[in-house]
Amino acid sequence: MAYVDWKIKGKKLGACNCSYGCPCEFNAPPTYGVCEGLEAMEIEEGYFGDVRLDGVKYAAKFRWPGAVHDGHGEAQGIIDVRASDEQREALLKILSGEEQEPTTVFNIYGATIEKEFDTLFAPIEFEWDTEKLHGRVHIDGILDVSLDPILNPVTGKVHRAVIHLPEGFEFKDCLMMSSTFTGHGDIQYAHKSRYGQLWHAAYGPKGIIEGESHRMAMR
Repeated sequence: MAYVDWKIKGKKLGACNCSYGCPCEFNAPPTYGVCEGLEAMEIEEGYFGDVRLDGVKYAAKFRWPGAVHDGHGEAQGIIDVRASDEQREALLKILSGEEQEPTTVFNIYGATIEKEFDTLFAPIEFEWDTEKLHGRVHIDGILDVSLDPILNPVTGKVHRAVIHLPEGFEFKDCLMMSSTFTGHGDIQYAHKSRYGQLWHAAYGPKGIIEGESHRMAMR
């Protein structure tokens, strides 16, 4: 099947209420029974057909009553208010799973969502630094997340760890972080010192674009 040519490539972060490591990445149930989380991305290079998406930011909040694969989830997307009408329309098509294979990250997660709240448009503050091990997203009245290094409980030193998934559909490898985050509005939660991740993503109609995302090397 022929799809509209598109790509989004850039800095991405995520967090959930599970313990460090996130059981979902290893086909295990959520640490605390339910799954509450978020993701955000700053597109460094992107397009949907003739519409350029460079510089556009988006985020999403999620909640599932159990394991993600069991479904019945809730989701809400947020697109930076500075995106043009054409960019909003293009990005919404990508995030909703249009013009792509059913095995992409957007379609796989989308298949588990039972209730989707209206997309919000608001200013998104986004920070991402794999050298300093730091990430941050602030969307006033909607979402706040801070990602910092995991620390050794005995020595206090930074504990740097990478998850490598050769067959991953969301990422092949990512840096594990410690996250503190709150959600407001339609999906509400508040968690401290839980799982977080930083990675460089590159997606297209067939999923992850091999060779275009950066490896998250341990230093």
